[in-house]
Amino acid sequence: MSADTQPVALIVGAGDGLSASLARLLVGENFRLDLAARNIDKLAALKEETGARLHRCDAADPAAVASLFEAVGERIDVVVYNPSYRVQGPIVDIAPAEVRKTLDITAFGGFLVGQQAARRMLAAGRGTILFTGASASVKGYANSAPFAMGKFALRGLAQSMARELHPQGIHIAHIVIDGGIRSSRRPDAGGRDAMLDPDAIAATCLDLIRQPRSNWSWEIEVRPWLETF
Repeated sequence: MSADTQPVALIVGAGDGLSASLARLLVGENFRLDLAARNIDKLAALKEETGARLHRCDAADPAAVASLFEAVGERIDVVVYNPSYRVQGPIVDIAPAEVRKTLDITAFGGFLVGQQAARRMLAAGRGTILFTGASASVKGYANSAPFAMGKFALRGLAQSMARELHPQGIHIAHIVIDGGIRSSRRPDAGGRDAMLDPDAIAATCLDLIRQPRSNWSWEIEVRPWLETF
């Protein structure tokens, strides 16, 4: 496959969890891969495994996001927005600066990345943009108002972009990840599949990327079979 025909995927907010699973899967599907994060040192092993290009980027900085897309290039087929930031505590105690940081990373950065991606995809007449949500995208929990604010906003962004861009050939989807994601730090106790498998979530993302336009979803929810909702 030549560089002109190879599809390109960018994952913003890459780490060693879901985004790493998705990175491996996309490389296996012959995508050229670009990974962006504030701290790219943590991605060294994933770069070695996947051959991805790494980009240091603050997703809440408009200039940094513009520079990121310039570095990736004009062709971009899939963009995944995965950063988030969480501060917890009673509403009367939460520092306003922490609330602003939560909104900047979780929602404003999604707008910046979505805007840059849409500009390139509209020129090409194709593309997929995925936004990763959480339980907090649809449920505001006690002592977690800033995270709910950010995730609700990201969901609203995705819905609005889908209504605007689907008729123009750009697939937008928001994924509500309703439950804990399994990792080395959060193992699945007892092997009961009580936590979401990141490889399984990545497979669902690939299903969204492959969806025929006659059957596009703007949002899906994924949760373990034991998760209450």
